[in-house]
Amino acid sequence: MPTLRSTLLHSLSGLALLTATPSAAAPAPSASVADPISARTEGIGPYQRVVLRNVTIVNGTGAPAQGPYDIVLSGDRIAEIKSIGAPGAIDENRRAAPGDYEIDLTGHYVLPGFVDSHVHLHSLEDGQNVPSEYVLKLWLANGVTSVRDVGSSGRPIEWLLDIKRRSEHNEIVAPRIDIYPMFHDILDKPVNDPETARHAVREAKRRGADGIKFIGGEEDVLYAALDEAEKVGLRTTMHHAQQVVAYADVLQTSAHGLDSMEHWYGLPEAMFTDQAVQDWPTDYVNNDEQMRFGQAGRLWRQAAEPGSEPWNRVMEALLERDFVLSPTFTAYLTSRDFMRMSRAAWHDEYTLPSLWDWYRPSRTNHGSYWFDWTTEDEVAWKDNYRRWMRFVNDYKNRGGTVTVGSDSGFIYNLYGFGYIQELELLREAGFSALEVIHAATQAGAEALGHDDELGTVRVGRKADLVVVEGNPVANLKLLFGTGTLKLNDETGKVERVGGVRYTIKDGIIYDARELRAEVRDRVARQKAERNIPPGPMKIEAVDLTR
Repeated sequence: MPTLRSTLLHSLSGLALLTATPSAAAPAPSASVADPISARTEGIGPYQRVVLRNVTIVNGTGAPAQGPYDIVLSGDRIAEIKSIGAPGAIDENRRAAPGDYEIDLTGHYVLPGFVDSHVHLHSLEDGQNVPSEYVLKLWLANGVTSVRDVGSSGRPIEWLLDIKRRSEHNEIVAPRIDIYPMFHDILDKPVNDPETARHAVREAKRRGADGIKFIGGEEDVLYAALDEAEKVGLRTTMHHAQQVVAYADVLQTSAHGLDSMEHWYGLPEAMFTDQAVQDWPTDYVNNDEQMRFGQAGRLWRQAAEPGSEPWNRVMEALLERDFVLSPTFTAYLTSRDFMRMSRAAWHDEYTLPSLWDWYRPSRTNHGSYWFDWTTEDEVAWKDNYRRWMRFVNDYKNRGGTVTVGSDSGFIYNLYGFGYIQELELLREAGFSALEVIHAATQAGAEALGHDDELGTVRVGRKADLVVVEGNPVANLKLLFGTGTLKLNDETGKVERVGGVRYTIKDGIIYDARELRAEVRDRVARQKAERNIPPGPMKIEAVDLTR
């Protein structure tokens, strides 16, 4: 706890600027020589007593909004949630006592910090060629205070452990990080037998991993690893790669102890009724990504119909096993609407040109499979989404756990912004806005095993909060860093409103606008260095339509 200065009582408006000097972060070695993450200079606090006044709370449990309240933070904890009356009838005698720091948040909603259950922390060493600091700040600027990293491919666990440690000590601007290394990256040699698989799991545990993320593996290797993970207490999740679903669909892997799944591969295959494997074209080659993603968009229609006996049988089995779905709808959104995603409003100011290079159609960059993407592909994917969303919504309705994961850094899906898109996609799937927020907060914390500390606005919990002006239950678009448009009827002018106002982690209050401004400045500098004008970046090198 930093030594408190004299009382910093500020009676601030709802859009108050936090002008106090940020608490100093202890110096620490860079997480990577090639990609240093700067010591933290942003953020206010934590203090012994911070009062957030006049807030409306959405607590993350699924309960409706409640307020007005004064919330008291003490250090890194929520110390008090004090009702101060009713809307339009505040009782000044019921207010929380003065604090060392106060913000008047009239008109603002407070939510638990968001949990992203599927991320990859990319760096200058990856094909995306982005500084890790850029990614971390985009997450925090969009309200994400906890992430589950499911594989920073090619780098040892220790690289991410160092960043996790620095985040835990708030030496850098970053969310909390749970580390789930990819199973095939744990050892520096191939894993081809059950005993080596068990050794790899024990090695991950010894080195500090929180869990393991599987993609494939031979059948005996995969199931030995899942068994060992259960024994040593490591959580598990899996992207069921097409190479293994013939013997490892979601019914089979969950029966062997898998805790959760990423995306949706392995789920429709468990509901095939008149075939054993996906019906691929005869010229199909899995390494051709347009073929792979194109055919993926034609998979759900090969499975049992929604509501059918096989559909319900699979769902009931997963529910009995307390299985967790991390659908990552946003990861595939470009497949059903390339124009919408490639021209999303935030790309102009928040996407680095180096990342844009990765997004461009490429035979070698993963997720850049737009070699000759067609209307037929997009129509197939729209149907794919309809069936997929139906299953996820039904699963939630029957008591299953669904989390919010973004899988950003691929397929025109930008860090932070993609997370908010995932919230909207869950709403499209049939979740109510309150159910969406529950999935983003309490359900995510439960899936990571941190619901005793995170995921709800509750006395005693960690002071990880999202503060937004306006009502996100009525309009999730208010959470986008670029906000949303609104006509001011008094002036007749169109205004851009919204955007997360403050992100609070461990009681440290970050001005989310300032974090987004830092990212915009970084993008503008790289554009200037490359002589790229402000505004949209081109995808094509040659335009044959002119």
